[in-house]
Amino acid sequence: MGMTEKLFWTDSYLKEFDAKVLAIDGPNVILDRTAFNPQGGGLVSDTGALSGSRVDQVTKNGDEILHRLSDAPVFLPDSTVHGSLDWERRHRIMRMHTTAHLLSSIVNRETGALITGNQINPDESRVDFSLEQFDRDKIGYYVDQVNQVVARGLEVTAVFMKKEEAMKIPGMVKLANAAPPSVDVLRIVQIGDVDTQADGGVHVKNTNEIGKVVVLRAENKGKANRRLYFTVQ
Repeated sequence: MGMTEKLFWTDSYLKEFDAKVLAIDGPNVILDRTAFNPQGGGLVSDTGALSGSRVDQVTKNGDEILHRLSDAPVFLPDSTVHGSLDWERRHRIMRMHTTAHLLSSIVNRETGALITGNQINPDESRVDFSLEQFDRDKIGYYVDQVNQVVARGLEVTAVFMKKEEAMKIPGMVKLANAAPPSVDVLRIVQIGDVDTQADGGVHVKNTNEIGKVVVLRAENKGKANRRLYFTVQ
């Protein structure tokens, strides 16, 4: 069908855009370019509108990005549509996602724990760690460390790098039992001097946009799996 250009990879602050409709398949619309970040990598998808039609979920299908509409589209294939994001929701997802990277990096640095799962939502997010012990004092310490990093106002950048070069960087893959996808070029997200990870999601430009990171609760999810829920204020 064709590849969808990921506008959010080069500008995660793009709130509106114009695109050509490549195909309409039931409730799903495929565009030649989009600012909508699809569901994946633990992130919920963006929501918004395409020329007045409500977009309630966005997913990936290979190189295509599918925009699912809540009602039948009022436009046709080959037409040009105007897309707009629910920006406040999207910006919270960006703040949460950058926080998750900082949290995983600091816990990894302090304990060697890997990430066994994550779910990034606008209101409440979680990260799972391969840890046997996770007491309240330590959680408080890790989050204090994150908030200190946030307050430093570190720049968040994304670059594209050949996989063989990227994999030479220490700590590149912090996910347990996972390696980057089988592609030749990876998108690398760097948060100042604190974290470098292969990542395809959206982030803030500077950590000072995050605000304050607050722990909501922690749960034991098996012998060596600890789940930490957090939000940003």
